Amino acid sequence: MSDPCLVIESLWLFPKLGAFCFSGFLLLSSTGEAYKGSKMDDCGDFIQLLGPDVSMNILMNLVDPCDLVRVCLVSSSWHRFVIENGLFKQLCVKLFPEISGVVHTIEANDLIYPAEFKEHDRSKSECQRRNHRVYAFLSRALNLFVRKDCISKAIAASSTDNYPEESIHNTLEPLDRIDNKALYWSSEGRSDPSISESLLYKLMAKMCLVTEIHVQPFQAYFQYDFPIYSSKAVRFRMGHLRVPEELQSKMADGSTYSHKLADNKFIWTYTSPEFPMAQENCLQKFKLPEPVLCIGGILQVELLGRVQRQEMDGLYYICISHVQAVGRPLLPRFDIEMLDSTGRCALKYMPETEKCMLSSASPVRENGSSSRLRSFTARLIRRGTRGWEQMILNALPRSRAAGANDADVVPSAPPS
Repeated sequence: MSDPCLVIESLWLFPKLGAFCFSGFLLLSSTGEAYKGSKMDDCGDFIQLLGPDVSMNILMNLVDPCDLVRVCLVSSSWHRFVIENGLFKQLCVKLFPEISGVVHTIEANDLIYPAEFKEHDRSKSECQRRNHRVYAFLSRALNLFVRKDCISKAIAASSTDNYPEESIHNTLEPLDRIDNKALYWSSEGRSDPSISESLLYKLMAKMCLVTEIHVQPFQAYFQYDFPIYSSKAVRFRMGHLRVPEELQSKMADGSTYSHKLADNKFIWTYTSPEFPMAQENCLQKFKLPEPVLCIGGILQVELLGRVQRQEMDGLYYICISHVQAVGRPLLPRFDIEMLDSTGRCALKYMPETEKCMLSSASPVRENGSSSRLRSFTARLIRRGTRGWEQMILNALPRSRAAGANDADVVPSAPPS
């Protein structure tokens, strides 16, 4: 048997080498070349040789989900070790610390299902397998960058004073005026200052890990004394449509639906506490108590109470110039399918989406080592892989290229 010290030293090089495959001692170097050493019968299984504690410490040095997938492909015993010890869950929390706050919700409520998973099977081993697939999906599917532009479309407002000049669509613009034209949403005037309003938005992905919401009240620079039409407080709700296809058809009908809110069309799975809003002309940041995994991609901003009366008619208004949602959306090649009204969903991988994105981009010449690495990985998959791990590996080649829009991201600290 090989010297255990040499074995340990080789294993500690694992993160630097990029991948270490042991299936009759197959070692993949950083150049992508394969080396064949002693047979498994001569050397034994590294995990059995080193024990679970040392093996865990070694494998937790991996920071790329694709490397952990390759570990699963080495042998059935390695695959079982990764599942039973929840290594993908630990890696997912390491990559995205915000997700630690929603782990209980995901697992206790059976919120996310991999495709073709048997929902009725509640055995411990099946739950471990399901969580392994879920966290493998999330570790590969969530955006590595915290984005400030998670809102993709404005859907509707509870009321609008002058449509379309003062519509909700203006709140997606970062400025409150362009070429001396004011850009803001305005509610209808009310004599009762306690009447609230709501703004409804669609997020850029059906699943998004949201951490903050930013709202900027509008200052009427064209009125005497420059009044600021903020609300007394703000609250946020997230959820999904009762009938997913209805929103697209309604929005395609025209402007009738785009400025009137039909609240009974949505199911809210999260409601935030109330946050006081300052009567100030600035982008006010409201950090949620815990990150929220929004499944369904619908955000509602509730504007509670009114503080500013308009001088010309004596009515109270709320006016908003800008709204932002900050978080980590799914990458474009991943998606979810809603299973029922409780918010449970099935995971989907759509490589054709990435192909469409890449076809419109300029071709990038690949270096030789990267090409050899992918060729070796492809051969490894053909030898006998598991479908879910193959899906994750398929996302590897251009995962960096389809990352995030640099203009709208907040760099996150690298995992320690």
